[in-house]
Amino acid sequence: MPPDDFAPGTVWLVGAGPGDPDLLTMKAVRLIERAEIVFYDALVGPGVLALVPPHAERVSVGKRSGRHSKDQRTIDALLVEAAASGKRVVRLKGGDPSLFGRAAEEITALRLAGHPVYICPGITAASAAAASAGVSLSLRGVARDVRFVTAHSRRGAALDLDWGSLASAGTTLAFYMGRDAAGAIAKGLIGAGMPATTPVLIACNVSLPDEKHLSTRLDLLALATRALADDAPTLILVGEALRKGEAPVQNGLKIAVEGEWRTRNDSNVRPPDS
Repeated sequence: MPPDDFAPGTVWLVGAGPGDPDLLTMKAVRLIERAEIVFYDALVGPGVLALVPPHAERVSVGKRSGRHSKDQRTIDALLVEAAASGKRVVRLKGGDPSLFGRAAEEITALRLAGHPVYICPGITAASAAAASAGVSLSLRGVARDVRFVTAHSRRGAALDLDWGSLASAGTTLAFYMGRDAAGAIAKGLIGAGMPATTPVLIACNVSLPDEKHLSTRLDLLALATRALADDAPTLILVGEALRKGEAPVQNGLKIAVEGEWRTRNDSNVRPPDS
């Protein structure tokens, strides 16, 4: 990255990836190291934040489901103000800024104010979860389509998705922010014709030391998510591509990682009688 790529008054929206600093791009690291002020989300991992130089100001604008510390207009205004002061600004976003990161609002606000803004992409949670679980999101002859879906809806509102389109054969679905919507996801997909036995992978705290995976089937998604996720950031992968290399079945739940879940054997978690 040439030195003039980060001129004073410039804003870079930087993908912080799923949390593991080793998954940052080299460009992301260089931008973070040159920043004078860093605005970061709640899902940016502590290892990534440790790369912020001591002289740089850190501003938390963290947003988690149901717990928004700052609304989007406030964040936009803060970015514009920092750029107007002539600082080199990094806006750290979990995963990839262009995927469910509300990058468009921030880009528009900065451009309307006359400030240059650029994007440094990052690894998204679906790719990281598939990699750590040792599965492929696509599979020749099985899954030729991968779709990223946000399962977030306004509090109290029903999840409004085109279930018929999502339930089509040959698709792998990645539901972001899916923890609280797990039951609605299963109901919507099964109701639209997706088999209840479709493989599902639930991933929490993707790429972090306390990452957990749990493999199950679609009709057990809500129960399995409650058992695994607690309050952790959760990604849900659904599709036949996940069946390849499945872990052994234990009463309807397939254990996908070593650790505390390896020996889980809950007699209350069973697939319905066929």
